[in-house]
Amino acid sequence: MTSIRVFLVEDHHLFASGVRTELGRQFEIVGHASTVREAVESIPHAAPDVVLLDVHLPDGGGASVVEALAPQHPGVRFLALSVSDAADDVIAVIRAGARGYITKSIAPADLVLSIRRVYDGDAVFSPRLAGFVLDAFAGTTPPSIDPELDQLTPREREVLRFIARGYAYKEIARELHISVKTVETHVSAVLRKLQLSNRYELSRWATDRRLV
Repeated sequence: MTSIRVFLVEDHHLFASGVRTELGRQFEIVGHASTVREAVESIPHAAPDVVLLDVHLPDGGGASVVEALAPQHPGVRFLALSVSDAADDVIAVIRAGARGYITKSIAPADLVLSIRRVYDGDAVFSPRLAGFVLDAFAGTTPPSIDPELDQLTPREREVLRFIARGYAYKEIARELHISVKTVETHVSAVLRKLQLSNRYELSRWATDRRLV
């Protein structure tokens, strides 16, 4: 039987250690990254079959990893594994190109099965999350989805959250490992999409939606 090559993207090292130990009995673990930047740099060299990735990382979201790599590496399958069961997190990572989304409450045997299914080309979701995806791609909006927020890319949402927390552009650039000019470009795009005039309105908008 062909050994499936798995790469883990997870910033909680104790959890990552447990997952690697569990999965190492079934798969070939070819690498581990704890940030978006590390993942984007390491995954192409590791050449995994399946990338198991967290949705929230210190320097951004798992969706950013998928967006950066999926177009150039169509043979790699991405499966989100997160503590979050928020509809916007699920939809963002699936729209980026992930093949599935499961929560960290999953049993070890079910995690192994999920990886095998994604490797075989199936889409895999924890039961209550599948409805979010079906609703979103059927053109309907579940109650927990904000249509204005949903039009933003994962990176734009990350920048928005930092703005709402009071970060300066230089600080955001440092946190996300991007240039100040790129931050300004993302802010301009968010302002345009949300039809707001300045970062103070942006902060208020994000605070009202509890994105901080």
